[in-house]
Amino acid sequence: MRDLKMLPALIRRRYREGASLAVVARELGVSKSTVRRHVPAGERRGAAAAARQRHRNRAEEPYEKALCARVRRLCGSGMPQQRVAATLGISVEAVVARLEPSRRRSRQEAARLSVEQQGELLPLEEIVARYAQGTTMAELGRLYGVHPSTIRRRIPEDLLRSRGRTPKPPPPTRPRPVLVDEEVRRRYAAGESAYALAREFGVSTHTIQARIPDAERRSRPTGGAPLPPPRPVRPRRGGVRMVLALSDEEILTRYRAGQSATAIGRAAGVDCRTILRRIPETERRTHLQAQRLNRPAPDVDADTIRALRARDLSWEAIGAEVGLSAKTARARA
Repeated sequence: MRDLKMLPALIRRRYREGASLAVVARELGVSKSTVRRHVPAGERRGAAAAARQRHRNRAEEPYEKALCARVRRLCGSGMPQQRVAATLGISVEAVVARLEPSRRRSRQEAARLSVEQQGELLPLEEIVARYAQGTTMAELGRLYGVHPSTIRRRIPEDLLRSRGRTPKPPPPTRPRPVLVDEEVRRRYAAGESAYALAREFGVSTHTIQARIPDAERRSRPTGGAPLPPPRPVRPRRGGVRMVLALSDEEILTRYRAGQSATAIGRAAGVDCRTILRRIPETERRTHLQAQRLNRPAPDVDADTIRALRARDLSWEAIGAEVGLSAKTARARA
C-alpha cells in the first residue's frame, strides 16, 4: 500500500514529467480530481498545452514509433501518400504529420510520381498495337483508366496520327438513268407528271419541261388543283330519348308528391339527373326545399322541450330524446 504522505509528491513529480491528469490518476489509482487538487494552480497546463503534451507523449509509445517507421519507409520507397494511407488504414493527413518536413512532397511532385508509377504498370506493347490498329488515345485512356496525355507519351513519334478526324469514304453513287427525250415525251403524253419524271431520272422539273414541246405541255388549271367534291350533307338525327320504366307523367306525379329525384331514379334504375331532365324547370325544388322535404325535422313544440329541461336534462340529452340537435332544441325552447 502506497504511503499517503508521499502521494502529493508523486503526483507533482509525474505531472512535471509530462504525464496527463488521467495518466497520473491511472498509475497511482486515484481520481482525476485528487490529482488536480495536489497539482499547484500555477503549474497546471491549459487546454492547448495539454494537447501538445499528449501528442508528445503519444509519440513515445511503441505503437506510434512503429507506425512512424512504416510511414517513412513506404514514402521513402516512392509510394504515393494516398497509397500509403490506404495500405496502413489511416488518413493522408496522418501520413503527412508523421513525415519529417524535409521529406514531405509537394502536390506537383506527388502527382508526377503517381503518374510515373501508374504508367509503369501500363502494357506498353499492347497500347502501341491497339493505337496502330486505329484506336484513339481517348478510347485507350478510358480503357486503362488514365489521361489521354499519358497514352500520348507512350506512343512513338513515327506512329502518331494527325489530330483531324479520319475522313469517311463517300457513299457509293447510284448510276442515274439515261435521260431520253423520246421516252420523256411518250411518258408525259401518257399522263405522268413532270415532277414524277424528274424524281425518277434524278433531274429537276425544269429539265423535264425543257424536253417537252410547248404544244404538248399540259396547262395547270386556274385557281390551283381542283377541289374534291363536297361531301353529301347527312340529315341530322334527333337525340334518342331513353325509354324509362316510369313514364314522364308518373315521374312528375311522384316528384309533386314529395319524392326526391334520387329516390325516383333509384326506382327507375337511372341517375337522378336523368329524372330532373324530365321535370319542368318551373317545378324543380331548390336545394333548401329539397333538404327540408327529404329530412323533415320532428314536430316537437316548445312546451315539450321545456318540460324535459325542467327534469334537469342536458341539451344533448333533450336532443337525443326528441330527435333534434342540441342547438335546435335550445332554439325551439
